[in-house]
Amino acid sequence: NVVLAIPDDIAASLSTGDADLPRQALEALALEGYRSGRLTTDDIASMLGLDVCDGVDGFLKGHGIFEGFTNADLEEERRTFAAFGRR
Repeated sequence: NVVLAIPDDIAASLSTGDADLPRQALEALALEGYRSGRLTTDDIASMLGLDVCDGVDGFLKGHGIFEGFTNADLEEERRTFAAFGRR
């Protein structure tokens, strides 16, 4: 655990109404860590207590972060679905 000392007047300025400031700070840290490549979706799930698939995906999308889906990803998905069709 990390404790941050933020002066009350600044904490009041950062707060967005009913939102919990420690939670806001944790989410901001998770977002920046993900954007910078230092955190994975598993890390975010652990930090924020979210489901790895739907919870983290929704959290990231809610903050305008959409994971890139490359042509290689598409080809891998195609192969996976094709393999299921052969069974």
